[in-house]
Amino acid sequence: MDRRKSIQTMILGAGAIGLTGIQGCTTEEDAALLDQEIAVAEKYFGRTPEELERIDELNAEQLFNAHELETIGVLSTVILPPKEPFGGPIEAGVPDFIEFIGKDLPKLQNTLLGGLMWLDHQSNSTFGTDFKSTPLEQQKQLLDPIAYHDVEIPIKKQTLEIQFFALMRNLTLTGYYTSEIGIKDLGYKGNQPNVWDGVPQNVLDQHGVAYDPEWIAKCIDQSTRGDIATWDKDGNLLT
Repeated sequence: MDRRKSIQTMILGAGAIGLTGIQGCTTEEDAALLDQEIAVAEKYFGRTPEELERIDELNAEQLFNAHELETIGVLSTVILPPKEPFGGPIEAGVPDFIEFIGKDLPKLQNTLLGGLMWLDHQSNSTFGTDFKSTPLEQQKQLLDPIAYHDVEIPIKKQTLEIQFFALMRNLTLTGYYTSEIGIKDLGYKGNQPNVWDGVPQNVLDQHGVAYDPEWIAKCIDQSTRGDIATWDKDGNLLT
């Protein structure tokens, strides 16, 4: 069971306890209601019905044609080259992410579409071929002037091509580092338990207290942190 399903199960389990605890036992009506709650939760988990409807609407639209999507894929890999063993923007689905964001935020569309048109025009004028078909070094020649712009000038006052590259760079990094492989690339491991060896000795000394050596041996031994404690019938810790 994955993490999301585990959390979902715990939430639903807590709800079921609250539902059945009132009457002290589970009736057929309770069970039917719980099944209904689970079905609804699985359908809308993490999204409201309105959000799901919006996502379906956007997925049914098309912003970029095949050539433009391929160009976005090539440009994103120039911005953020793939790295083994994780892969790069293509493997992370960055072009599809940018397509989705462009549809969700129409105000970005002129910059995205105009920038792609400008990029191909510059490439054709300079090298006689579209951007995605030119060698990497020539691609960099086109991008360097718009990638290293005057930071003292607000981005909104820069030329279209500079605004386009800044937007593409932001979207590429956002799309990659919020993807599964991008998170792996960061080395993010999520929440993990700390190793605690008890209150420091100098603090214990300040308050004139000390741990019971027998309990210290049982409770603060990190080599046994994965072991399940056992208790006797009187509630005494055994191991």
